[in-house]
Amino acid sequence: MSRLVAISNRVALPDRRGDAQGGLATGLLSAMRRHGGLWFGWSGKLVEQPVMEPEILEEEGVSFATLPLTPREFDRYYLGFANSMLWPLCHSRLNLLRYREGDHRAYLEVNRRFARSLAPLLREDDLVWVHDYHFLPLGRELRRAGVRQPIGFFLHIPFPFPDTLRALPDHEELLRSMLDYDVVGFQTPLDVEAFLTSARHCCPGAHIRGDHVELQGRRVQVKAFPIGIDVDSVTRMAHKGRRGIHGQRLETSLTGRRLIIGVDRLDYSKGLPERFRAYGRMLELSPEYRRKVVLLQIAPLSRTEVAEYDDLRREINAIAGDIHARFAEYDWLPLRYMTRGFPRATVMGFLSLASIGLVTPMRDGMNLVAKEYCAAQPQDDPGVLVLSSLAGAALQLKDALIVNPYNVDGMAAAIAQGMSMPLEERRARHGRMLASLRSADVHRWVADFTGALQESGARRQHDTRQIAP
Repeated sequence: MSRLVAISNRVALPDRRGDAQGGLATGLLSAMRRHGGLWFGWSGKLVEQPVMEPEILEEEGVSFATLPLTPREFDRYYLGFANSMLWPLCHSRLNLLRYREGDHRAYLEVNRRFARSLAPLLREDDLVWVHDYHFLPLGRELRRAGVRQPIGFFLHIPFPFPDTLRALPDHEELLRSMLDYDVVGFQTPLDVEAFLTSARHCCPGAHIRGDHVELQGRRVQVKAFPIGIDVDSVTRMAHKGRRGIHGQRLETSLTGRRLIIGVDRLDYSKGLPERFRAYGRMLELSPEYRRKVVLLQIAPLSRTEVAEYDDLRREINAIAGDIHARFAEYDWLPLRYMTRGFPRATVMGFLSLASIGLVTPMRDGMNLVAKEYCAAQPQDDPGVLVLSSLAGAALQLKDALIVNPYNVDGMAAAIAQGMSMPLEERRARHGRMLASLRSADVHRWVADFTGALQESGARRQHDTRQIAP
């Protein structure tokens, strides 16, 4: 395979402490180490003036090239257009949209600068793979910078249908810029349908032919590539984390009570207020579980500079306080809510200890925590996954207890159902979900996307030769 070049907002730099990387980083780094690779993106640093020359680190056959942002770019490109416009738009939260012309200009400027900085680093036979909503127009800017290698794009979050997309000013131009890629990938067939429908309605001159969009002589493949996890790696980390000091402390602290767990970044898309209310409702309707269960919610803070996240934090704190006020006893707290993070192996160990995994986002492209929960569970006595129907993972993990995250009573009933589910049924459900995870793991995801990108690039080069004078 050609060298793989990945572009993302944050780069998974080698961790000098030895902490395991996340599932996406694990899969991409594995492919890059096999074939040689370059990972390009934001360094996480801020400097006063824009920088064009990336800082490069080499390790295990992979190059990591990073650029800093200026404070203005961070405020307008990252916090502004990317996370105050595109993020709520793609998660169907139109009431939270904040559009400013200056933010949009900064978004386009950062994409242009990153493209011009990346272009000189590319080799003739590279495969270029752009990731996520921060870089929707990067393909167009790379083409303008003279890049002719195959360029693919993968959106990790949902894509909106036209009635929602039209809330974005200049949505047609942004959509057209995505058609400068050779392959555009999404998590689910529904996202593919949303994109194709948007192209049909919002891009005059676009023609939809099967899973391709044709526009002004370009032919773009649009396809679902559901991201997976490294099942064996998660299983190993879960075993390690369960035996580690934090896993042992958690297990001891439960004093025989059953654990319910949620692991989410603190974000309004994750449905934490509704989840907490559902847990409280379960304790109200099923008093037999009081004193016998504990909900551990790990929710590391994110984007604290965005006002909506402060509002969310205050709401969750109030609901947590209400649950304790109503149900806590002098020797039992029903809820443990933490906004700090833990090493990945520790989290996998926590997941392995839980009788119930609560993954109930209001909208999610895939949600790998749902898959990690299944892989972390002991096969002889697995727990039960309660999963939102609005997460992409619900299309694959059909043996979870599928819930509507807006239905608090329905979620409460599902938690109680999971608590009382017989061992034989839990084993059967878990076995089928584990088989599904193994058949579509993260390595399959990387291979499927890069294979499609190679084919598309070869076809484009063939078509170009055919029409050359």
